[in-house]
Amino acid sequence: MTPTPLYMTKSDLARRHIQGMILSGQARPGARITTRAVSEALGISETPIREAIRALAADGWLELQSHIGAVVAQFGGGEISEIYALRSLIGALAIELGGPTYDEDRLARIDENIEASRAAVAERDVQKYMLLNNEFHTLLCDTPASQWCLKILSSLRSQTGIHQGFVAVPQRLAESLAEHCSIRDALRQRDFAKAAELIKAHEHAAGAALINELAVSRPGSTGSVR
Repeated sequence: MTPTPLYMTKSDLARRHIQGMILSGQARPGARITTRAVSEALGISETPIREAIRALAADGWLELQSHIGAVVAQFGGGEISEIYALRSLIGALAIELGGPTYDEDRLARIDENIEASRAAVAERDVQKYMLLNNEFHTLLCDTPASQWCLKILSSLRSQTGIHQGFVAVPQRLAESLAEHCSIRDALRQRDFAKAAELIKAHEHAAGAALINELAVSRPGSTGSVR
């Protein structure tokens, strides 16, 4: 998880608040974000909120629409497929670059993550699993040799987080955990090529599950999320 900075500007505060609304499901794709509502929630003026909205729009979290204002970004199936394809390629590269630097401490932390994830799946605690899933992927790519991979993957995960991931497809929990276990086993065998291929398959499966769920929940649509 991204640590909270020691000092946050009012714009930073507004940005985190809006991101929290999106990731919690309070603001779904297509929902309007108004400076007035955020101002009332945080007790700050609207000027830094406008700055935060512009920054979130530049990063893909929001869309600025004429006569409407800022709305939570919406992606179609093709866009989601592209994002997960990128995640698969960069995740694999992160393992290829950083895998040889994994020490026993990192592998032990991955083991601990998987055990905690196992408990979350047993309890059907989707929110807890989402946090652990993010931690698992961070452990894979947060190495001295793969910092750019980490930055790009963090951004891509944010985009798919708009659609609530496991909230939309809770049936993926057990499958995701099993895939994490296979990746961990390959890492412990120091078979980084196999681990890289497994992370590719893992990301493609996650993307396909989300796209299928969006298609089922919106029959006859073109795949855009509303």
